[in-house]
Amino acid sequence: MHNDAEDEDMIKINKKKFLVAALALLLTGVLIGQGLVQAKSDTYDELKAFTQALELIKRNYVEDPDNKELIQGAIRGMVSSLDPHSSFMAERAFKEMSMDIKGEFQGVGIQIGIKNQQLTIIAPIEGTPGDRAGLAAGDKILKINDEWTKDLSIEEAVDKMRGPKNTQVRLYILREGWDKPKEFAITRDVIKVQSVKKKMLEGDIGYVKITQFQGQTGVEMEKALQELEAKGMKKLVLDMRNNPGGILDASVDVSGLFMPKDKLVVYLQGRKTADRKDYLTTSVDAPREYPVVILVNTGSASASEIVAGALQDSHRALIVGTQTFGKGSVQTVFQLDSGTGLRLTTAKYYTPSGRSIQNVGITPDIEVKLPVVKEAKSGESVHMVVREKDLDRHLKNDTVKEEIKPEPKKDAAPEEDFALEAMPKDDKDDIQLQKAIEILKPALKAEDVFKNVPVRAAVTEEKKKTK
Repeated sequence: MHNDAEDEDMIKINKKKFLVAALALLLTGVLIGQGLVQAKSDTYDELKAFTQALELIKRNYVEDPDNKELIQGAIRGMVSSLDPHSSFMAERAFKEMSMDIKGEFQGVGIQIGIKNQQLTIIAPIEGTPGDRAGLAAGDKILKINDEWTKDLSIEEAVDKMRGPKNTQVRLYILREGWDKPKEFAITRDVIKVQSVKKKMLEGDIGYVKITQFQGQTGVEMEKALQELEAKGMKKLVLDMRNNPGGILDASVDVSGLFMPKDKLVVYLQGRKTADRKDYLTTSVDAPREYPVVILVNTGSASASEIVAGALQDSHRALIVGTQTFGKGSVQTVFQLDSGTGLRLTTAKYYTPSGRSIQNVGITPDIEVKLPVVKEAKSGESVHMVVREKDLDRHLKNDTVKEEIKPEPKKDAAPEEDFALEAMPKDDKDDIQLQKAIEILKPALKAEDVFKNVPVRAAVTEEKKKTK
């Protein structure tokens, strides 16, 4: 899953330039490390084949190839063979990444993904040019301007839909039920994604929605809680449905508003055991102690799963909704010498109790499913029901055995499209929100929300020490 704001989660920018020179050294039989080490013969053989292919193309291709495009294409192909969240970023995409972290970019305003090898809209962002133009979840993007999308990566598609404000991009869309595709001419605009939204519900119940985790989300969340508390809020619904993630530190900041200082929120584990890194709460003031119900669904990914997992493990909030997306990996961004960038999966993350979310997600304490529809009705927003486990080349979960799907029979009907989950615009029709209100109404203290609900045991200090 990805959106054209590049909401890839937990991005940590490495200021040091990625050493492209390592490739040249590898070609002569050495590796970069603490010294120059003899390269493994199998690595050298593969690199030798690469240089042979490069030379053959340069000498024999019918037209004179561009060296830059050849090398960038090779890097892009190499990275795309790893997992769905590692990617190569062209110059413009890398430059605009800092804008994405701030929650502002110039483009169309849609979340996109690749489903059945076809570029597909996961959901339009409310109030953006794409939303106003009538784009909908499940729409297949066949062409961007005059270029077919069949062989485009998500990063390439994002780069082509991005552009300066008031410029136009043409999208050729095929929707279920249409006889032929239609052209949408969309004028790009500055897309500002509001990270935190708030309001009072019934009585003393407050409501905060986090749309994504940006650099200032923790500060904005603190401000929203203070304003609601001034209005008499004593109970909270924290809505993280369709939140694709964002910055790791922001998820730790939000968790710290409800947990004591120096408590484990999440830990990252790289390839080696020594690569573990713990993230603890840093709140100076006393954390909130009032009852909290968190709403999640299949669109809740990464940073939102970190918050839900931490508060669930610490017995601090009740989780209501459906199984979350299941993105339990961390991406680090490296700058290459050419001004391009490399987003590389470098670790997996685990909840305080040692659960890996990868492919599994967060299981709600109370499951409440939203209606599944074929298309959105007036005033309704819809989101494609797709999870990490549905993505090609997804990483495995080392704590849970993954279910192996049986091979389809030769004469079997083609696999159906993913369902569309409908979220009503009116709060009274939102059955997940109404369930949260029902739980919170009689609750006087935090533990009251767990009455008559099987609760995951709180994490003990001893258990954390053994991790």
